[in-house]
Amino acid sequence: MVDLVVGSLDADKAEDIIVIDLRGKSSIADHMVIATGQSSRQVAAMADHLNRKLKDAGLGIAIEGMPQCDWVLLDGADIVVHLFRPEVRSFYNLEKMWGIIRPVAVAAEA
Repeated sequence: MVDLVVGSLDADKAEDIIVIDLRGKSSIADHMVIATGQSSRQVAAMADHLNRKLKDAGLGIAIEGMPQCDWVLLDGADIVVHLFRPEVRSFYNLEKMWGIIRPVAVAAEA
């Protein structure tokens, strides 16, 4: 399922895709995937495409956050996917909770 999720997000031009292996760390899921979309429209499209692919693969999916699409959560039991707009992802910084340090983007010098 991780490959299906990452492949779908990559095809939809998601940025900064991170897969966190939760096995042995949490009972909420085996894997967590976090990715960024540049706009609410892109986040909505990524969530919609991923939802269809996961349902086609036989997973029952619960989705939260679709009306605003600032942060969309897709819960497929063994895999949880968080899709964010950039500023929302930076604010919540879920990776830090799991000990993942994201590289800081450096502005290009003029």
